Amino acid sequence: MSAAGCEKLVVEKASGTRADRPELNPLLRDMPREGDTLVIRKLDRLARSLKQLIETASDLKARGIGVVSLTDAIDTSSPGAMLVLHMLGAIAEFERALIRERTIAGLAEAKRKGTRGGRPRRLSKKNATAAKALLAHGNLTAREVASRFGVSKATLYRHIKSGALQASAPHD
Repeated sequence: MSAAGCEKLVVEKASGTRADRPELNPLLRDMPREGDTLVIRKLDRLARSLKQLIETASDLKARGIGVVSLTDAIDTSSPGAMLVLHMLGAIAEFERALIRERTIAGLAEAKRKGTRGGRPRRLSKKNATAAKALLAHGNLTAREVASRFGVSKATLYRHIKSGALQASAPHD
């Protein structure tokens, strides 16, 4: 960005899908002078919906502030560039909708096949049953049982329903 002649560099950490953007929102609000230019790496960093992109670009243009997208090679100082900005914004929104649609379809197909999403369980049902039996026997502490199965005490308790533990079992 310094090669683009920027005086101030802002890096947004928040997802572009969020309306609350702690770095971008104050920057857009406080751009002080007519004739300033907002330089962005890519259009989708500025807004995640066509409506938001058009509103932001229109607001900046009304205040005499230009937008330059380095990756998309757009400079909103001309009417033709504004047209391209609108078209690229529409295409980006369409692409996000397709990705969302495919993701939902993929999750539904995985569910239909019985595939479980998420992180794999650390303890199998067989090992959880064995751990429960070791705890019930009372010779080992929960920490020792957890260590035998290579999990933390919290994971052990999470895998063994809390009501299944005997109150007399040693816990540490």
